[in-house]
Amino acid sequence: MTRPVGPYTPVVRAGDLLFVSGQVGIVDGTVVDGPVAGSLAEGGFGAQAAQALANLRTQVEANGATLDQVVKTTVFLTDMGNFAAMNEIYCEAFGDHRPARSCVAVAALPIGAIFEVEAIVNVG
Repeated sequence: MTRPVGPYTPVVRAGDLLFVSGQVGIVDGTVVDGPVAGSLAEGGFGAQAAQALANLRTQVEANGATLDQVVKTTVFLTDMGNFAAMNEIYCEAFGDHRPARSCVAVAALPIGAIFEVEAIVNVG
């Protein structure tokens, strides 16, 4: 599981809800001849988005839930030109489950990421 890039808690439980802090496409662990721990996934938008969603899944599952229990996400993009690609990658991650979602354009994201996703999960 990746460590936060700032002074915050990755997941907070409040009653039956988990609030998962924003996940970017940080690659977890050190790979020989590959990405270094804490570096963004290589391969552009698709790689970062897929990795961020995998990181979200890891956080959710580490707290005893599944992506099917996600009730709301917020996606942050540095370029709305990636909206269609984001939808495809997002649908791959969530399958037929469709939580409520907001998607907003931002000027910049931490560590130079181009995609970030946060979630609220109902574990009740």
